[in-house]
Amino acid sequence: MANVASRQSFGLALAELGATNPDIVVMDADLSKSTMSCHFAEKFPERFYEFGIAEANMIGAAAGMALSGKVPFICSFACFITGRFDTIRMSIGYSQANVKIIGTHAGIGIGEDGHSQMGLEDLGLMRSIPGFVVLQPGDDIETRQAVQFAAEHNGPVYLRLTRQKLDQVNGDDYTFEMGKGVTLADGKDMTLIATGGTVGYAVKAKERLASKGIDARVLNIHTIKPIDEELIVKCAKETGCLMTIEDHSVIGGLGSSVAEVVAEKAPAKLKRWGILDEFGQSGTQVDLYRAYRIDDEGIAAVAEEFYKEAK
Repeated sequence: MANVASRQSFGLALAELGATNPDIVVMDADLSKSTMSCHFAEKFPERFYEFGIAEANMIGAAAGMALSGKVPFICSFACFITGRFDTIRMSIGYSQANVKIIGTHAGIGIGEDGHSQMGLEDLGLMRSIPGFVVLQPGDDIETRQAVQFAAEHNGPVYLRLTRQKLDQVNGDDYTFEMGKGVTLADGKDMTLIATGGTVGYAVKAKERLASKGIDARVLNIHTIKPIDEELIVKCAKETGCLMTIEDHSVIGGLGSSVAEVVAEKAPAKLKRWGILDEFGQSGTQVDLYRAYRIDDEGIAAVAEEFYKEAK
């Protein structure tokens, strides 16, 4: 299915899983119609818990339910739920409780709601907690399979989702493998490494770069932690020129994860691209992606400039 917001894919997939896994319980903090946990609530009201605007309380209750054998999915905007970092760290992280944290409306893609509700640091926060798996799918089919993985995985998972609709980038025969990046298009000159809401734009940017004589490889990194070191090293050695693209601060997210791999295992030219060391603004998703140059036109322009400098 094309052009579906990953939060919508999540809500529908979770409602389907609820029928086969009676241990799944879902909690929300007054945003179920936005996070799309409402789909689960409609089918399984006896396993849905509305906490109101009390995220820390929800996190503590989820840890307790997980340690009692349940599989809690706790949902809110990425900004709000990861803003309770110390509670997550102590209640879920330290006990390695089997809790699935769902952060929707991530990045500047939240649009008109503005900087106060933009999760731009959440990846950095969650991947710093030991034992956490951190996922950010790039389309509908990938999101649905990532939700199934999260339900089956024994341990804490953070799943980062978009408000905006996403183009389908994976084929209908796609199979999600945690920790394994996806090569969406091959290329020999440089590698574009995207995640979440920027993946579709990176694919289109490849076409723009081709018109400039630059043959770009495109990767979709849906697992930020543990990141696919083998694939990144391979691309670093084969193209020598990597550029990360994300709707997140360039500090702590995909770019930092790739930089850690490159620095230690395969030195190569690297450009981290996303939201720089600043807060976001209010506007439509399309306008903001254009302003911050993480749409296809912006990605291609930055990549072309970087490629010329690197080579």
